[in-house]
Amino acid sequence: MYSKFFKRIIDIFASVIALPIFIVFYIIFGLLIKLEDRGPVFYKAERIGKNSRIFKMYKFRSMKVDAPTLFNIDGSTYNSEDDPRVTKIGKFMRESSIDEIPQIINVLKGDMSLIGPRASLSSVLDTYKDDEIDKMKVRPGITGYTQAYFRNGLSNREKRLKDAWYANNLSLLLDFKIVCKTILTVFSKEGLYTNTGENTSRNNPTKK
Repeated sequence: MYSKFFKRIIDIFASVIALPIFIVFYIIFGLLIKLEDRGPVFYKAERIGKNSRIFKMYKFRSMKVDAPTLFNIDGSTYNSEDDPRVTKIGKFMRESSIDEIPQIINVLKGDMSLIGPRASLSSVLDTYKDDEIDKMKVRPGITGYTQAYFRNGLSNREKRLKDAWYANNLSLLLDFKIVCKTILTVFSKEGLYTNTGENTSRNNPTKK
């Protein structure tokens, strides 16, 4: 009952309440983003949603215009503290997770949930294995089990398996625990960066 009905009601109710916060952050960080490099405020990219449906996810742009996407050898996206692709205000937004706030729009549209698996790039859909695909049984979330408990401290394979586990064990209690853990994780900045040393990567040009 919770996963099929009440979860969506909570998503809508909480997102409507959060809209004024989004507007305030849009004014403040939209201005800061524009002042730094005059590029677009939002970054929009195709992501995999529930039942493998593709949708456009919104974020505050944290990278320089036309910055390429870099992948690690396991297929995860490159993410380091001294990443030259990231703008000054972008680094702050990433470390505080403020760049995720525009996803409230996706929640209201029904593309996402407040809590759910991390939304994967649409281009990697055909790389999912049979024991990972259950991740798409639920809407992706602004935060979620892997984001809260591990952030970027797992391999791509481990993230997918844990996201699939979440989708098969979704409950009100689990979501409540994830919300509490998310708050602690954001403030502690634990597991913030995937790449803390040398890591092989490849380019995939895309706008940020």
